[in-house]
Amino acid sequence: MPFILKLLAVGLFLHGYVGLRLMPALALSPGWQLAGCLVLALSFVLICSAFLRQRTAQGTWADILSWAGFIALGVFSFLLVGTFIRDAGLGLAWLLQGFDPLSAGVLRGSAWAVLVLTLVASLAAVFNARRLAQVKTVEIALPGLPPALDGLTIVQLSDIHVGPTIKRGYVQGIVDAANALQPDIIALTGDLVDGQTDVLAPHVAPLAGLRARDGVFMVTGNHEYYSGADAWVAAFRGLGMTVLMNQHVLIRREAALLALAGVTDYSGGVFDPAHRSDPAAAATGIPEEAVRILLAHQPRSAAAAERAGFRLQLSGHTHGGQFVPWNLFVPMQQPFVAGLKRVGELQVYISRGTGYWGPPMRLGAPSEITRIRLRTA
Repeated sequence: MPFILKLLAVGLFLHGYVGLRLMPALALSPGWQLAGCLVLALSFVLICSAFLRQRTAQGTWADILSWAGFIALGVFSFLLVGTFIRDAGLGLAWLLQGFDPLSAGVLRGSAWAVLVLTLVASLAAVFNARRLAQVKTVEIALPGLPPALDGLTIVQLSDIHVGPTIKRGYVQGIVDAANALQPDIIALTGDLVDGQTDVLAPHVAPLAGLRARDGVFMVTGNHEYYSGADAWVAAFRGLGMTVLMNQHVLIRREAALLALAGVTDYSGGVFDPAHRSDPAAAATGIPEEAVRILLAHQPRSAAAAERAGFRLQLSGHTHGGQFVPWNLFVPMQQPFVAGLKRVGELQVYISRGTGYWGPPMRLGAPSEITRIRLRTA
């Protein structure tokens, strides 16, 4: 069976599971029971349409469908988790009371509780995602950092995902907030877009306004490759960014030297062999005395970065999990989810992202504009 058909089958099964577990317990009239079933069916159709839209359609109506489909995906995610938790709780209660049938009141009350909590969680998650990302200040002590580099600030932006639900106004707010921090360096660590250059050009245009003392630098993420990485690299360069593709630049402060390197996305070589991610190549030619910092979209570049002699890596990709239950799957693919971590002599900071992907929802993983301040250890 093709992979897409397997996904559709799983989605249909999960919608059926939620319907069978909640609808009878709600004790609704036949008319409302039918309405509930139709809502679940609509949810399944909208979720499918949102993903199909990404590849087959553009324009206002396609964006409306994406909004509806991704909202449906987020709401259904909370509903599914709530149903799982309800069933686990009912199973435990059934065991504790000696296998006697649970009362209709318990079944009905717990089903309604799932619906109410789903609504509350969904509203909170939309609010958290759609508000402007908050500034998070992180001080990172690097052994041997020269005094001239002590206090140097890097503003990291990551995973904005300009696309069907993130447009020009949202991006402009990020640009204004980043510039207000007056950083030495602005680093964009991939997944800036979800769509084609001709469609999204007006919406990424505000990124040309980013300002930093030593420049604006970026690396590709996996989503750039879904949308045509070469076209996007050219577009980002046209916006005044320095796109680091397995290469580095040198930044001097008095007698101190900082090497800022960047690699293509960890999966880039799958899409184009010329884009194979290579931290060792990015480090080639860096003077021995330079402080080495690497921009790499995915945290799992860390092992190779440490071997290449880098002492700090800035990454994104994970969104900090974004919201349940998707946060449970991130550790299956990545060594770290969020925050400052360590791999040998390398420190890795993983941003939770400045935007969001898919459902315009965040819960327990707020977006961030990260102000990183280097300190001498």
